[in-house]
Amino acid sequence: MASELQIEVKTQAMDENKENNIDGSLGLEILQIIKDSQQQHGLRHGDYQRYRGYCSRRLRRLRKTLGFKMGNRHKFSGKKVTVEMLTDSRYLLIVLIEAERAWSYAMQLKQEANTEPRKKFHLLARLRKAAKHGEHLAKLCESPCVEAKTKLEAQAYNAYLFGMVQFEMQEWTSAMEAFNKCKTIYEKLASAFTEEQAVLYHQRVEEISPNIRYCAYNIGDQNAISDLMQMRLSAGGGGGMMAEKLEALITRTRAKQASMMSEIEWRGRTVPVKIDKARIFLLGLADNETAIAQADNEETKEHLYESLLVECRDTIQAVREELRADMKQRERSTENAESGKVSNIQYLHSYLTYIKLWTVVKRNESMAHVLQAKLKETQTDENKRGPRPQDLIRLYDIILQSLAELSSLQGLEGDQTFQKEVALKTVVYKAYRCFYIAQSYVLVKKWSEGLVLYERVLKYAKEVQLKAKSLNGSLEDLPNVQELITEVNAEKYSVQAAAILDKEDVADELPAQQQLKDNRPLCEHLETFRHDPILLSKQPNLVQFPPEFHPVPFKPLFFDLALNHVAFPPLDDKVEQKGKGGITGYFKGFFGFGN
Repeated sequence: MASELQIEVKTQAMDENKENNIDGSLGLEILQIIKDSQQQHGLRHGDYQRYRGYCSRRLRRLRKTLGFKMGNRHKFSGKKVTVEMLTDSRYLLIVLIEAERAWSYAMQLKQEANTEPRKKFHLLARLRKAAKHGEHLAKLCESPCVEAKTKLEAQAYNAYLFGMVQFEMQEWTSAMEAFNKCKTIYEKLASAFTEEQAVLYHQRVEEISPNIRYCAYNIGDQNAISDLMQMRLSAGGGGGMMAEKLEALITRTRAKQASMMSEIEWRGRTVPVKIDKARIFLLGLADNETAIAQADNEETKEHLYESLLVECRDTIQAVREELRADMKQRERSTENAESGKVSNIQYLHSYLTYIKLWTVVKRNESMAHVLQAKLKETQTDENKRGPRPQDLIRLYDIILQSLAELSSLQGLEGDQTFQKEVALKTVVYKAYRCFYIAQSYVLVKKWSEGLVLYERVLKYAKEVQLKAKSLNGSLEDLPNVQELITEVNAEKYSVQAAAILDKEDVADELPAQQQLKDNRPLCEHLETFRHDPILLSKQPNLVQFPPEFHPVPFKPLFFDLALNHVAFPPLDDKVEQKGKGGITGYFKGFFGFGN
């Protein structure tokens, strides 16, 4: 098939060269138009209903512009685009948008069919209609007035829609053939253009590959299951229908393997696993950890951590329900020979909780590594907010909280080795948290606080090195403390130098600021050097003239308060007594003579 298509590509490329001389040659970037429309109108967030509405509106605009109306307001008369109408590429676009509208409606019904199974029949009808429009588009593009590239893209698009119909109907052989045809055409198109133009085709091939492997597995290829599981773990499946089918397939495969699993061993104790959900999760745990270790980028790794945590929480919930029933049964039971021993179901719950908490620790540590790398990068866009040390402090707070919960797990209180390991890990992450607290202080030029915190980081690091000697292998999955010590020593010298320079800058810059704020004369700041250009001018500001008034000491006032308490002797005998003059004397004084 590949050789036939290669010949077809060459033949149609020759036809294209001939058609370039024809003025009416039509071309349509089918895949580019589809991807741009989907990303801009809802499919970035999985909103198929919004995309369907966009397709309907665009169809209405195209028909109105081309005068291709489907009757009038009173009567509908259906029309089809024919080869004779192909004078404008927008006629091809009409058929393409019709197919996209039917496909988006089918995907919308697929989402709703999870709660309403009857909508699956409507879903199949819309997919068939989309495939019918895709077939019509491919036939129209067989016209000699259409470019070779558009013909190939129309064939690939038609094969994709037909494969989706067969895939949903579980016709695995025909679906696989259609998807293989679509994949081969896109690969040939990618090889015929530059790398920039081929990116879109390669993306389409990656989307189709999980469907092909899923069909191969259902046909009988048992080797395809490993590829499917790796795809699901690394990229979350093929999206849409494929993601749900992959989840169901992997769950069924693990369920078959889970029947062989009866117990687990953790920290020297063997515990039977009777809950199916716990068996399935524990079987997939190794695959999840392997996929995380082999993740290509941090975004994929974060997605894997999130999916693992979701599965772990669901499993813990199932075990917790069994644990409640077990606790009630133990309360009713009179036999309590092992009163101090934790039950098997409780120990299994502690093991799953340990997996969840340690996954949270590793996820936050992975996020911290990303932020650390971004902190060391130079910020090009000043308007964009970059990472700060406070973001890392928050991540390490969550890590320390998870470690505190680890130390209090039931059944592990008496395990001294486990408690020492958790305590050692706690000290390691405390050192990193303290390091970024110090950096946050350094950013605001609080040099003394930063130096003190750096000293505490070194104290934590030396404590880790001392304790790690007694616990061999405890630091294998932890950050390198020696690198932290080296970085802290370098930061200490930098902070000390910055503090000294900052003092000199304050001595140089602060008087200049004061010069703008006040106009103190030279005599008032003789102890502080300040480069003041006014002092070299013809009117230097040496002293203030006239001087201001100042309070001076004054002669004290004395008040004789004892006089009010002194009793003076009587002086009646010393005072001259005036005699009484009678009425004559009164008249003399009244008329002004007599004295």
